[in-house]
Amino acid sequence: MRKEYERPVITKLQSGLMNKFGGSPAYSRKVKESIAGVSIDDLVSRHGSPLFVFSERAIRRRCHHVHSAYSTRYPNVTFAWSYKTNYLDAVCAIMHQEGALAEVVSSMEYDKARRLGVPGDQIIFNGPYKPMDALERAVSEGAQINIDHLDELQDLEVLATRLERKISVGLRLNLDAGIHPQWSRFGFNLESGQAADAAKRLVNGGKLTINALHCHIGTFILEPSAYARQVEKMVDFAYELQDSFGMSIERIDVGGGLPSCSRLKGTMFAPELSVPSVDQFAEELCDALSRRLRPGDCPELILESGRAMIDEAGWLITTVEASKRLPEGIRAYILDAGVNTLFTSFWYKFNVEIDREVNGVNETSVLYGPLCMNIDVLDDGIPLPPLSRGTRLIFSPVGAYNVTQWMQFIHYRPCVVLIGQNGEVDVIRDGEDLTDLTRRERLPERLALNAFSSSSHDTQGSEPVSSADE
Repeated sequence: MRKEYERPVITKLQSGLMNKFGGSPAYSRKVKESIAGVSIDDLVSRHGSPLFVFSERAIRRRCHHVHSAYSTRYPNVTFAWSYKTNYLDAVCAIMHQEGALAEVVSSMEYDKARRLGVPGDQIIFNGPYKPMDALERAVSEGAQINIDHLDELQDLEVLATRLERKISVGLRLNLDAGIHPQWSRFGFNLESGQAADAAKRLVNGGKLTINALHCHIGTFILEPSAYARQVEKMVDFAYELQDSFGMSIERIDVGGGLPSCSRLKGTMFAPELSVPSVDQFAEELCDALSRRLRPGDCPELILESGRAMIDEAGWLITTVEASKRLPEGIRAYILDAGVNTLFTSFWYKFNVEIDREVNGVNETSVLYGPLCMNIDVLDDGIPLPPLSRGTRLIFSPVGAYNVTQWMQFIHYRPCVVLIGQNGEVDVIRDGEDLTDLTRRERLPERLALNAFSSSSHDTQGSEPVSSADE
């Protein structure tokens, strides 16, 4: 059998700087033949490609580890699962079985939590936009509502008047925790006095009372000390409210932002070197909390962790569908999944593994998705050996934000499976088909294409050609 001819390419050698490790670990061959004990071949043959895969064992193990890190350092800790990170029913159900509340940021997510069976009083309702009907439902069902702005405060006062009762609420803060950029969009600023003014406004209204403080300082935080500064300022403000207005702050909610072992694009070091451990974060935060609290006080510490809880429990299996040479000589591979499926590839450089041993020299390559868009690039500089059509590439960690931020664009969204603790494989979201796109569409009768038939090549609106016209 004759081998396919490929025009030779001359590529400039770039050795880079020397380092004490003797070479770049990125050029090592990474082979992954199975996930959670189930072979890649079996998963793809049964459920197709691309395919998202989650491990129940990995999710529960991570939950236990993170919860233990905090609960062994502070006696009153509660976790709330961040729905926006991954709101697949199966994932949320596991988190709730592990004792987490539901943290939602929209009426859609609130509806999803209630549909799943989460009681209203086990829901924390955050976010900058809460419609009046959603607020009313949350109040009636006992949810913890964290106020984001004065207009929302006013809406809740209207509800309190209508219901003829006082409503307990949380106050969302933004503050300087010593990191940049400082998140200032959400809540009331602490340092400028905006938060204190909001509290005075609330007290003077006489219809609401504050029982919680909430603050989310950012995402993918790499400085454990930032949480120490955050919680110190929150506790100080809680005592200011207590001393000035007699309010008892029962909850200190420090939000989320804990990083996973993803690698941000542009970072020099691998995640295992650059990302602090969960225990480092817990130590800083809990020590600061204990130091700042007055003797005998022990408010509930709420953590709304998302990414750190789920990211490493998710993989995406893709398939090489074609390869080509770009004009500059770079090898490019076209995969069956792109930025529509793996949206966070705009920010993260994923770990990429091959489903088999492949011979040949590594070559810097580009991984394209299947979209007809030039920005559909999953990796623009990854060393890979020569890959044949049908080779599987496995991306990780992908458990956070991808199945909530993915898009239905050009291609159907893929199937998602969960590998159980005993190795069972359950479909937790079916792959899409045309009915998922069209079931909410409506075609006016006047636009129906009934005039078209398999035997006619006439265009819509034209008269059929008669023999007299010939």
